[in-house]
Order: sequence, then C-alpha cells, then structure tokens
Amino acid sequence: MSGFAAILIALLIIAPGIAGAAPKIGCTASGYENVTACQAKNILEEEDVFLLDVRTPAEYSYSHIEGATLIPLKNVPAHDPVNLPDDQLLPNRMKELPKDKNTKIVVYCYTGKRGGIASQMIADAGYKRVYNIQGNIQGQGGLIEWVNAGYPVVIDSAKWSANYPHYV
Repeated sequence: MSGFAAILIALLIIAPGIAGAAPKIGCTASGYENVTACQAKNILEEEDVFLLDVRTPAEYSYSHIEGATLIPLKNVPAHDPVNLPDDQLLPNRMKELPKDKNTKIVVYCYTGKRGGIASQMIADAGYKRVYNIQGNIQGQGGLIEWVNAGYPVVIDSAKWSANYPHYV
C-alpha cells in the first residue's frame, strides 16, 4: 500500500505541472493566438477591440470587415500592382496601433498567412492580446474564412466578382 501511496503522491505533484505546460488550443508560443472566424466575431462584439486589415489597398477596396483599419504588412504585386513605400507598411506604422498594449487586436489578411506574420510582429512589440484569423483545417483563414462563415463584409461587388470569382 505504501508503494501505491508514493505513486499517487507523485502523480498529484507531477500531473498539474504537465497539464499546465500544455499550450491552449489555438495559441502559439509566440505571443498571439490563432482564432477562427467565429471566435474573431465574438471578440469583435466586445468593446475596445482594434481590427487590423494587413492586406494591400486594392484588396481592402474589394472587400473588408466593417470597422477595420488598413495598415498593409507588405507589398503583394499579385494582389496589388501599386508598390507602396516602406513608410506606408506595418513595420514603419506600428505607432498607429493602440497605445494601450492590453487592447485586444484582431488581425486578418486574405488567407491568414500575412496575418500571422503581422500578429507576431505586434506581439513582439509588447501587445498582450493579439488574435489572428488563422483558419480552418483546409488551410483557409483570414477574410476567406470570414466570408465562408457567412459574416458580413463591406464589398465592392464588381471588383470582388472580377478578382475572386470562385467566392461569388
């Protein structure tokens, strides 16, 4: 019986440490959390949330989530032929993010990849509550997942159908 008690005590001591070391689902060790469109929508229904679109100006003009602030992460010639100068891109516009580093920031792009890069950059700048609309098991995230979930967007229907015919 004493061997059993020793094992039980060891499990009671070790198990909580192991459980506490496991990351939360959707979290990264990098300081931001990947979320689904549904989770992002719930976060956006709260007060004092900063919604950041990191796509190009052309992509933003096709469609965007209402209330989003556009600060492009980088130039993407495949999506926008206009080459923005470096001072108009996120790495040089971080001062436009909320001053309070505890403000919730929801980041999105077209598929979730640029959003992940931007989210890491924002977390590295000391922001504590950064959420990237990463996506689903098919690898779709960002605005694609938002639209596929049926959530509203501000849209220029002519530009959208010309550029994204498979999502019309």
